[in-house]
Amino acid sequence: MRVNGRDARSIRLDEPGNGPPVPVIIDQTLLPHELRFVALQTADDAERAIRQMQVRGAPLIGATAAFGIALATRADPSDAGLESAARALLGTRPTAVNLRWAVRDMLDNLLLKPIGDREAVAFERAADIAERDVEICRSIGRHGGDILRRIAEAAGGDRSVQVLTHCNAGWLATVDWGTALAAVYDAHRSGVPLHVWVSETRPRNQGAGLTAWELAGEGVPHTVVADSASGHLLRIGRVDVVITGTDRTTRAGDVCNKIGTYMKAVAARDCGVPFYAAVPGPSIDWELGDGDEKSIPIEERDGAEVSEVRGMGPDGRVSSVRITPVGSPVANFGFDVTPARLITGLVTERGVCEASREGLEALFPEMVSRKDAAG
Repeated sequence: MRVNGRDARSIRLDEPGNGPPVPVIIDQTLLPHELRFVALQTADDAERAIRQMQVRGAPLIGATAAFGIALATRADPSDAGLESAARALLGTRPTAVNLRWAVRDMLDNLLLKPIGDREAVAFERAADIAERDVEICRSIGRHGGDILRRIAEAAGGDRSVQVLTHCNAGWLATVDWGTALAAVYDAHRSGVPLHVWVSETRPRNQGAGLTAWELAGEGVPHTVVADSASGHLLRIGRVDVVITGTDRTTRAGDVCNKIGTYMKAVAARDCGVPFYAAVPGPSIDWELGDGDEKSIPIEERDGAEVSEVRGMGPDGRVSSVRITPVGSPVANFGFDVTPARLITGLVTERGVCEASREGLEALFPEMVSRKDAAG
């Protein structure tokens, strides 16, 4: 996607001529006020980047974890070394299923290889995972873009399609393109007039700070609103469609996403507005079926994310200020679960389906046979 008029990715592999390849990320904790690229030199660097949310978004967490395993082979390619690195990475963000998927994929591809071959194989496989994510997101964008094009056609071209999104499900949350925002980018580049309502997404303001920054870079018309304004916009007919991302989707079509997603889905259903979730295949947890969504681990993060706000002052300096009384307890739930019954459809790389076991299994039939073989 575009950063200051140039193409960029949220993670890339630099291959200097006089040294080994090095993964490079964007430090998202500094956006939108500063754009800084950070090299990951060790598996500990990758673990720290995920834990401290320098990288975030389920697909990008998975890709970063894959490169973390690759970096681990550089320090200790033994079985014990790789399994130790895997445990550290798996302990960083419990909700996003892509993390577990990527780590498992890397170990499956490495543990049967000769130790001397593991570093080269690991970096090749991690790069493949990153490239696969780009293709998945590009395909999600095409299918989601078709939804926006149909809405535009139904409106007769008289006005912009009004899209409401939540958190950041753009290219910063993936390797490139994004999930929910991939639909917006695809439609925008094909000439569809549209406008995006960006809910700020407290407590970390990833809508206001990241989604708005992305959309500005792509030249997509948008407006930032408070999270609590979303219901009002839906109620007065200012939204044509809601599109969000996912951190984990159950086999039954329930979607776990950034806290506040469930409220948008409830309001959208009450107002008769379609609600879609953009779901990459690796974000589907095929081990969770009907009624199992309550077993998804909901991350509870540092209370300072709620009690403090970080921003740039009139002097151009970035700092944090406290907004709650000293001593007031804070609860900071990172995610919520939207039941399948509230979701109009799931937008995957293989097409759009209803949010149900039958819908997902029709698009991913190989997972049905795999589960049958395992059970």
